[in-house]
Amino acid sequence: MEEFRIKQAQSLLKDASMSKTNEEKLKPPKEGYINVQVFEKVISLVFEAEEFIYTSRPTHKLDQADADLFVDKILTVRNEIDEILSDFGVITRYDSEEDIKEYSKDLLILTTKNNFKKTITKLGVDPQRIVVAGVPLDLEDMKILNPEIPDAVLLSIEKKIKHVKNDIERKMEQFNLKNIIVLVENDKPGEVLGKRAEKLYNAKIIIKDNLKDITVGEFITIVS
Repeated sequence: MEEFRIKQAQSLLKDASMSKTNEEKLKPPKEGYINVQVFEKVISLVFEAEEFIYTSRPTHKLDQADADLFVDKILTVRNEIDEILSDFGVITRYDSEEDIKEYSKDLLILTTKNNFKKTITKLGVDPQRIVVAGVPLDLEDMKILNPEIPDAVLLSIEKKIKHVKNDIERKMEQFNLKNIIVLVENDKPGEVLGKRAEKLYNAKIIIKDNLKDITVGEFITIVS
């Protein structure tokens, strides 16, 4: 088991050092200090991710909910490993608004709340490339969120849905955007929005427990 975990760590380190074109960009390490808190977080997350190996036996296939949780942990591990490697000069850490603008220039980001939009904007994303969908993208999804909703209310929500879709289409055309990412927190509205956007726009879904905790490096990992 110890040998298996060492191989896991080696694989994660290699993945963390790969560029978008899968070309290694490792530099010789320089002197530095080990960030013990970050290292311990990596180990803890690897152990948490390891649990999915046992719970998914014998096929190791994950359903959508478990896949979201597993990948979220791996992405966090990758981001934390990047921080350690950058402390020793092995890789260059992305930490500027210019990096964010470059990596998100072809993206439209969908989220569910205005305060989520503020969080994403603070990372350096152009607010014009973020759409807040305060309602689902389909009336049937509204019934999933609120089965008791009156028909009269559905009429007004239908208009809001049309407005959101028009906003999405307008921004995609105006800014010549190629892809859509749904970036939400782990709740029912976020899950419903993500599934519908995936069907309608082939969107990539990213679910975080707390969007306020997302870092520049982690965001670039998500969108790259």
